[in-house]
Amino acid sequence: MSTVLLLNGPNLNLLDSGKTELYSKTALKDFEKQVSLTLRERKIECLAFHSNSEQELINWLDKRRDAEFLLLNPGALTNKSIKLRNTLLEIEIPFLEIKLSNTHKHEEFQHHSCFSDIAIGSLVGLGIKGYLLAAQFAVDYLEQMSKVSPND
Repeated sequence: MSTVLLLNGPNLNLLDSGKTELYSKTALKDFEKQVSLTLRERKIECLAFHSNSEQELINWLDKRRDAEFLLLNPGALTNKSIKLRNTLLEIEIPFLEIKLSNTHKHEEFQHHSCFSDIAIGSLVGLGIKGYLLAAQFAVDYLEQMSKVSPND
């Protein structure tokens, strides 16, 4: 069975706090549940993790190097985490970057991501739909990779 990781960074635990209109009123656990259900329907295991600590995110990823795909919302680390970026380069798990809101509508410093240039792609500004599209992309990607023989 293939494994897809769902990694959510700092501040995403605040989604349903009602204090922001920029993101979502849906709790992070609900995002995780919907992604997990989407993947489980295709017989793909989903391991989800959230932390406000950059080091905990890195440690969790490092222990799961054998996963086939990663869905990443770096949260507040988007434009400043060189350590997480370097970890992703080292472990070489293909990944999609997900951002709930359109970061290009925010302050100038939020327009840059440390991850988008090393990701397969980015889904930005689509809310929970972005997570579900990312899960479907992971399914399609894994199916495509299983059809490619090592000699191709």
